[in-house]
Amino acid sequence: MFESLQSKLADITSRMRGKARVTESDIKDMMREIRMALLEADVEYGVVKDFVKDMTEKCQGADIQGSFTPGQQIVKIVRDSLTELLGGEEGDEKIAVSDSGFTTIILYGLQGAGKTTTAVKLARLLKASGKKPMVVSVDVHRPAAAQQLKVLADGAGIESYIDPEEKDAVKIARDGEGRARYMLCNYLIIDTAGRTVVDDELMDELKSISSEVNPTEKLLVVDAMIGQEAVNVAKTFEEAIGMDGFIMTKLDGDARGGAALSIRKLTGRPIKYICTGEKVDAIEQFYPQRMADRILGMGDVVSLIEKASVAVDEEEAAKTMERMMSSSYNLDDLYSQFEQMKKMGSLKDLVGMIPGTAGKVNEEDLDDRIVDRQMAIISSMTKKERKMPSILNASRRKRIAAGAGVEVSDVNKLITQYEQTAKMMKQFSNGKGGMKMPKGFAKQAAKMGLGPAGGMGGMGGMGGFGGLGGFGKPKQTEEYDGQPRGRRDVKKKRKGKR
Repeated sequence: MFESLQSKLADITSRMRGKARVTESDIKDMMREIRMALLEADVEYGVVKDFVKDMTEKCQGADIQGSFTPGQQIVKIVRDSLTELLGGEEGDEKIAVSDSGFTTIILYGLQGAGKTTTAVKLARLLKASGKKPMVVSVDVHRPAAAQQLKVLADGAGIESYIDPEEKDAVKIARDGEGRARYMLCNYLIIDTAGRTVVDDELMDELKSISSEVNPTEKLLVVDAMIGQEAVNVAKTFEEAIGMDGFIMTKLDGDARGGAALSIRKLTGRPIKYICTGEKVDAIEQFYPQRMADRILGMGDVVSLIEKASVAVDEEEAAKTMERMMSSSYNLDDLYSQFEQMKKMGSLKDLVGMIPGTAGKVNEEDLDDRIVDRQMAIISSMTKKERKMPSILNASRRKRIAAGAGVEVSDVNKLITQYEQTAKMMKQFSNGKGGMKMPKGFAKQAAKMGLGPAGGMGGMGGMGGFGGLGGFGKPKQTEEYDGQPRGRRDVKKKRKGKR
């Protein structure tokens, strides 16, 4: 999401941050680079022009605060301006709630934007916050649309209502509302029909449905992949039937982000949610300031913590930490950590939320298949091997590699990372159930990939995810006797032979 723009803006702001003196020439050069970065990200030209003009005026007239250097002050102005462009520091992203206690949400959008999946994602998000939602399909044009919604809803444990035999969308909406009230649901989410192009027939149908159910919120589901065309679609729906905000989908794809940066400015309507994947949990509330921080490479720790709080089983994480402190940490615990990590989303998104990682992590090392491969290796082990990794000799490792479909070196890497993590955590323990900070801990943590650019090690109470090691380039090693060792150890061994 915003990969190209993020890379360019993070580079620009990092260069400015260290400047003790900023000249008009520096500001001019920075604005030219920002203008090009935004245009390449497919942001609408008028929006870019106004944005750069406003920022230039703020930078030239800026009063440097005592706690900032001039360079840091300029970076703050860029951050604040980008936040304002995305919707403001506070934003109005929350869904309006009906005073009656029964809130109806209608989802509009073109065909292929992802309305059906988004309806279930939104319902699941509401359910996780203690609400009782129901989803209803009024799509009478697309074959099997209603059945698709039901299958997704059933899989997510969400109440649903469909009537595949009925061809009157307004009647289905009315019956669905009655069913939701009967089931004591407090949210009704209506998935409407889409078209490949906006036409009068579609608009008339949507107006009739809206009049029948009197929605609290009318949200337009917009495909981020269509770029600036998303703004034209939004304007058409706004003029025809009105809307209260947007849900941006497919931000995990090749979208350059221009639609998200243009749509608020040009329509005056906020982005309320963004979808970053196909799974039903791949949705999050949109916060302009957090997104601005991500784009500028400043991370998004708050969203990362929120993801962890939802995905991580706190009781299991606490048990794992206790075992690590008592030196009983094993590969079953590591497997459990991988499972919880996968629930939090893709590695690319998670690493993007960690401050200081922008431009420092090779994207090729953030392939989610890395975690799947590690889990496959552990799954290929016997119960005894997972409980007692010390028994994993060369023949066992060869068998495990064959079972997991990987090389023996991949098994060696996993075991090495596990041993390093276990060793480090053992240093933490003082043998009395307490904790102590070992001498040289920072250096040791950096070696194991637990630093700011080192990967997922040490995330909260999740125990470290040590099996991932570092996401940067690995330390060069040589192998002898079937075991990987550092170059210093290799030299010592060779010297001893002489």
